[in-house]
Amino acid sequence: MHPFDQDIAGQAMETPFERQARVSSNWSINGLPNGGYLLALMANGMLQCGTKSTMAIVTANYVARCLPDAPARLHLERFADSAQFERIQARLVQEGRERIRAWGTFVDPHTACPLDRYEADPPQVAPLDQCIPIPRMPRFTLFDQVAVRLDPACTGWMSGRQAERSEHKGWVRFQQARPFDALAVLLAADAFPPPVYATQGLGAWVPTIELTVNLRKAPASQWLKCIFRTRFITCGLLEEDGEVWDETGALVAISRQIAQYRMR
Repeated sequence: MHPFDQDIAGQAMETPFERQARVSSNWSINGLPNGGYLLALMANGMLQCGTKSTMAIVTANYVARCLPDAPARLHLERFADSAQFERIQARLVQEGRERIRAWGTFVDPHTACPLDRYEADPPQVAPLDQCIPIPRMPRFTLFDQVAVRLDPACTGWMSGRQAERSEHKGWVRFQQARPFDALAVLLAADAFPPPVYATQGLGAWVPTIELTVNLRKAPASQWLKCIFRTRFITCGLLEEDGEVWDETGALVAISRQIAQYRMR
């Protein structure tokens, strides 16, 4: 079993709406479990108790820090069901405290839309062999599992040069080969460093408050092309808007993240 699948797996308890899981330390940023990984763990639990098998939208509110290498319990509730949509709520609890609350919207896999229209093009990203890999680092175990390569135009902050726009773009895939499915796309949507680093450097901590991923198409390539932008940093908050594309030029997902901007 791939490490990702192993680390998002859970075990049913007395009912399908309660599951035992374990938060892994294999997907951490500075020792804390990555938000995209945690979202995938919770979405996997929702899929196990639902009747519709295709994820359309998943949103999480990160209430408190999750503990790595520690058990967790998922409390699941199907709160709406119609011919088109099924909606499920999940609560992740550790040591008696709610850490994350998430909501998922699911559809039938045969649901199709007759219109497929793009009014924007995929981002222009440098070829893979010209992009800069995020190195593996102690306590940043996410990059032991996921390969992220940044376009050189976005990497000035690594050497103390700041850009004019808060933007990161580049490529992502698993270090150990695994196709991207919907659960893995949730991870990809939160795998890049915060784009605010491009203009502000590493002088702040940027913890996620809320993350939403809208899934559009199953990827048709091993590498995914991503772009993430921040336009406004006000009142201690910022937004991060993301697009995830595959190598065929198909839009895979769009995301929005709200995070704090806290000076170290």
